[in-house]
Amino acid sequence: MDSEGQMKAMVLCAGYGTRMGELTRDVPKAMLTLHGHPLLGYLLAHLRAQGFRQIALNLHFQPEAIRDFLGDGSRWQIQLTYSYEKKLLGTAGGVKKLESFFREEEAFLIQYGDVITDQDFTAMLRFHQERRALATLLVHERSRSNSVVSLDTSGRIVGFLERPTDEVRRGLNSPWVNSGVCICSPEVLSSIPRKSPCDLPRDVFIPLLDTGRLYGFPLSGYRCAIDSPLRLAEAQAALAQGRCRIQPLTALAPQS
Repeated sequence: MDSEGQMKAMVLCAGYGTRMGELTRDVPKAMLTLHGHPLLGYLLAHLRAQGFRQIALNLHFQPEAIRDFLGDGSRWQIQLTYSYEKKLLGTAGGVKKLESFFREEEAFLIQYGDVITDQDFTAMLRFHQERRALATLLVHERSRSNSVVSLDTSGRIVGFLERPTDEVRRGLNSPWVNSGVCICSPEVLSSIPRKSPCDLPRDVFIPLLDTGRLYGFPLSGYRCAIDSPLRLAEAQAALAQGRCRIQPLTALAPQS
């Protein structure tokens, strides 16, 4: 927490979003629109509603599109810090580059820039603090995913496989997968390799398993990773039907 008791957060926005095809040829994935509003605007509005006012964004592809839309964030009572990556640093490398931004925090949140959710992050933070976790990952149940997470009865992560083969996955008895949102203690920063690029699940979370301080918090809200045109349509339907209960940033009252 900072001096005003507000947590800091980071939204990972540097990727190309190539799986979206022509939709992201000239536009960062975080700026794809849902009902006329950029995806990133929904993510930031939800973070603001959850008490996050200091938010960092890492940028690479078409960074001016994001900067021009958001400015310094003061219009919506948030403070934005931009981190431009000349070369992509990966999900962990981008966080490491902002080590000074997070170093004095008790905890901070990281959210993948293509994950839209209305999850209650305050409950997740309490869970993280009560267990003195190094990192708490939001997890959800899914039969197929790029990751598999095994939890014990206390919520401690006791197994983590990234991009398992079908054969390996069949040998696991866990429905849980990584949701692309986590709360970290600053101790995690020293666990991020000083190389470029590096990845949070592969290079940070899996090595932390032996500490016994890696936890999973079950998703209780709506969550969708917009990694294909089909998933973009699903997120739009969820917003229209009220299954995802968040507003876009541009719908909030700006500061006069």
